[in-house]
Amino acid sequence: MFINQVSVFIENRTGRLDVVLETLKEANINIISLSLADSSEYGLLRMIVSEPERAKEVLKAKDFSARLTPVLGVKLSHKVGQLQILLSEICKAGINIEYMYALATGNDDASIVIKTTDLEEAAEVLEKSGVELIHSGEL
Repeated sequence: MFINQVSVFIENRTGRLDVVLETLKEANINIISLSLADSSEYGLLRMIVSEPERAKEVLKAKDFSARLTPVLGVKLSHKVGQLQILLSEICKAGINIEYMYALATGNDDASIVIKTTDLEEAAEVLEKSGVELIHSGEL
């Protein structure tokens, strides 16, 4: 039900992101979606990749701080208000959304990655609402 996301802390300086991407390319690991946030000193790169466990290993071998984080992949139809409806269901259940970003799936629907304070309950709420979750095998 959950997707493993690779989170990598990188120094906010020229060339560090390139090294991460080159490392994954050399390992033949495909990046499906990503999000990059930065501060003045470091960046946090979150990625959905073809082989998350191996990505973590190859990045750690290059001295990057990498970890796996379970997240939800959620399909949305291209209709006005669909994201708000989905998020409203999570909010009604008292679950906080920590972050989210777009997920490239190659189909006609929109998809997002969501990290909440309670993934199990969020998944249950969404499935009861008829929302389709994406499983790692679908990526």
